[in-house]
Amino acid sequence: MQKWRTLHGAAFTVRVAADKRTPLMDTLSNHKAPSLLGQVAIITGASRGIGAAVARSLARLGALAVLCGRSTASLESVAKTIAEAGGKAEVIPCDVTRIESVEAAAKRIESLGRVDILVNNAGIGGFDGPLHQLSPGAWDQILDTNLRGVYYFIRAFAPLMIRARSGHIINISSITGKNPLPNGAAYAASKWGLNGLTYSVAEELRGHNIRVSVICPGSTNTDLSPHAGKDPAKMLQPEDVAHAVEMLVTQAPRSFVSEIILRPTQKP
Repeated sequence: MQKWRTLHGAAFTVRVAADKRTPLMDTLSNHKAPSLLGQVAIITGASRGIGAAVARSLARLGALAVLCGRSTASLESVAKTIAEAGGKAEVIPCDVTRIESVEAAAKRIESLGRVDILVNNAGIGGFDGPLHQLSPGAWDQILDTNLRGVYYFIRAFAPLMIRARSGHIINISSITGKNPLPNGAAYAASKWGLNGLTYSVAEELRGHNIRVSVICPGSTNTDLSPHAGKDPAKMLQPEDVAHAVEMLVTQAPRSFVSEIILRPTQKP
């Protein structure tokens, strides 16, 4: 009587004769989940929403998640969740809009000896009315957080990656960076600018074996902005964006995805 063995893949099950070997069997037996063990991943805006989801995801893959943000208590809460799940996290409070705060955080992070992944996620909204009614202070706050902060972090950590000849920089933008946004012109400008910054820095750092990518999510169920009339169950969840980040940092070294446009399957 023929004996059978059952092999399980990520999304399939294969039944083969116990005394036979096939290329598929070799592939499955050698398959291991992508690992970031020993790597250091910096996530800005890590205290909630997309940033917290990305931090949990990268820690689950084995990276040390360095949590940056303004709320120490919220960051420590995320770090606790990561630790309870068996991961590692370091809390480093930082205001991305202040160069001295970023430089102080950089000094602490440099003591870790390496930076493999930088996820620029910190951002704020601005959807209160037409541009001509927006105060200069509000304009500065939006652009400083969503765009200048990314520049500060790349300026601080790209040199470490260049020396290592390796690294990932992932900027979390928005579908708004592809479309007009009435009553949110400053926010749209920050995201269009972030996309342009990403494309340009990708070419600057490509020769150093550093991959720079941008993710442009559609409607996502976070508290960044009001979603009046939309069904939260149909919207993207923070974990969907985190999954996209996972994909980017576990690609084969010979390729990189420069841009991901992420949309809900069903219009919310």
